[in-house]
Amino acid sequence: MTTTPFPFSAVVGQDDLRLALLLNAVSPAVGGVLVRGEKGTAKSTAVRALSALLPPVDVVPGCRFSCDPAAPDSGCPDGPHEPGGGTARPARMVELPVGASEDRLVGALDIERALAEGVKAFEPGLLAQAHRGILYVDEVNLLHDHLVDLLLDAAAMGASYVEREGVSVRHAARFLLVGTMNPEEGELRPQLLDRFGLTVEVAASREPGQRVEVVRRRLAHDDDPAGFAARWADEEAAVRARITAARELLPSVRLGDGALRQIAATCAAFEVDGMRADIVMARTATALAAWAGRPEVLAEDVRQAALLALPHRRRRNPFDAPGLDEDKLDQTLEEFGGGQGGQEDQGDGDDDPDGPGGPGGGGGQPPAEGPRGGDTGARPEAGDEGEPQPSGGGAGERRPAPAAEPFRTRVLSVPGLGEGAAGRRSRARTEHGRTTGARRPKGALTKLHLAATVRAAAPHQRARGRSGPGLVVRRDDLRQATREGREGNLVLFVVDASGSMAARQRMSAVKGAVLSLLLDAYQRRDKVGLVTFRGSAADVALPPTSSVDAAAVRLESLPTGGRTPLAAGLLRAHEVLRVERLRDPARRPLVVVVTDGRATGGPEPVALAERAARLFAAESVASVVVDCEAGPVRLGLAGRLAGELGGTAVTLEELRADSIAGLVKDVQRRAA
Repeated sequence: MTTTPFPFSAVVGQDDLRLALLLNAVSPAVGGVLVRGEKGTAKSTAVRALSALLPPVDVVPGCRFSCDPAAPDSGCPDGPHEPGGGTARPARMVELPVGASEDRLVGALDIERALAEGVKAFEPGLLAQAHRGILYVDEVNLLHDHLVDLLLDAAAMGASYVEREGVSVRHAARFLLVGTMNPEEGELRPQLLDRFGLTVEVAASREPGQRVEVVRRRLAHDDDPAGFAARWADEEAAVRARITAARELLPSVRLGDGALRQIAATCAAFEVDGMRADIVMARTATALAAWAGRPEVLAEDVRQAALLALPHRRRRNPFDAPGLDEDKLDQTLEEFGGGQGGQEDQGDGDDDPDGPGGPGGGGGQPPAEGPRGGDTGARPEAGDEGEPQPSGGGAGERRPAPAAEPFRTRVLSVPGLGEGAAGRRSRARTEHGRTTGARRPKGALTKLHLAATVRAAAPHQRARGRSGPGLVVRRDDLRQATREGREGNLVLFVVDASGSMAARQRMSAVKGAVLSLLLDAYQRRDKVGLVTFRGSAADVALPPTSSVDAAAVRLESLPTGGRTPLAAGLLRAHEVLRVERLRDPARRPLVVVVTDGRATGGPEPVALAERAARLFAAESVASVVVDCEAGPVRLGLAGRLAGELGGTAVTLEELRADSIAGLVKDVQRRAA
């Protein structure tokens, strides 16, 4: 059953999103769009509607790889093709599911026929289907690392390669990459982030009138999709005609030296890495001029291109909010804008800022956000060290202390060999990594172990009537390669926010250490969770999530004061692990307890905390205690807690430098 998509021109608001998509329709060389925003903001609706506006594509009849009849791919698996004689078909939008397999993305090769018959029996994947069209990835930030690697290779080379033990197939794969994501669910790898030409931030309108119109149009479409589309047919035809006209004008648009100087100066001023930003800005500014029907790039095009192409390229870590300082941008454009004709003309009568994707839109600036936990280090206030500690649950609560500057930490890993989601922390059996052995395949064969397959088939060649040079291979002979790589873990932080930790300089250092570990978790593709305890109870400040940015925000606003219910914190962490084990049983946890080891409140608080700690030891949960005890007299309570947990203890000072090089070995030795 074919469904009628929501018309692109009927999308309410979201000017930046529509403009970015339309610029890629005008000039696919811009490099695609990454759409960041909260759920329910028409991200997927707008992307799916774009394909109906793209011009038809001429293809070679019968070619599964969409070869251009004017310039067919000489290495096409369905070739060779003779030039000419093409047929037109609508442009495709192919969706890549987050949970897709490698074979689904790049295609599958029949290994048995390849070995026994020398036949390259190849079934094309999604990359072949998306060639000369759109490849759309919803929730692209949740895509598995091995699929990200394949996307990066295809985007860089314009081709996809399928290799199976010396047998290879290559085909062209040039596509417009469009991704949508909710930043609360985790960030993208920097390598993939840079592959998106443009990025836009979207949010639901707070204007009641606009929200009413969104609901009205959505309900009208759901009640009668065909009738709704018919009512918007004229607007869709107008946008389609404008795209065609802009494509025809694009080759003749002039990008003068003045505009190029502004582009180079802007990229240098915002300290973006590499030269890709300059190239994308130049292509975007040219597409903007063509979309407006102008033969020359103006300063306004350069400014809009910067707002779309630079925000995601200037982030240095996941705690930095995307976006540009528009005052700095205007100052740079003015400083380097001398001598360019038409600089002062900020809009001619041809532009329609209220039309679909009009260049007069706001341009890529994200919603205002509060300061991030990764900002500059804290300065302790005078007298903080000598402040008396509060003794009641919530009495004497202090204003949250800012975090100190994050630093680089050494890896903490879970001992043993896991089978969790791909990542970069602990050893695991994975589909990718170094080969460690072979086994009979369970289901479809994905990684052939050639030597083991030959050894399995060799004793049966005479019985199978082998007479020629080829090896007679049957299904039972095939062996799957077993590989060892790295997995991501659940890093659960259990942070003491009681009065004993409340001295501002000390709490700033603690927050800086946790932020450093969060940054390490982001780089190693972990899930993170945050449990805090103070007063008389413990709270789950952040349930397990892939968004370390959300964890940093929670940590930044963490209040301190009150008693130290250490047992409550450990018990709440144990409950979080129990629930998460049901949701994601393959992901192994690493518990990081940040405390000075003191326990107060209630009868026998220390003994109760030790009993709670032994629950983790009984389940062999890997744990590390970050000892925050300060002062000339130390009680060593954090070390005792680590012993009860079956883990190891490390001080804040040891966490910072090479002195914790032996920490992983200590964790593994204690767990053995």
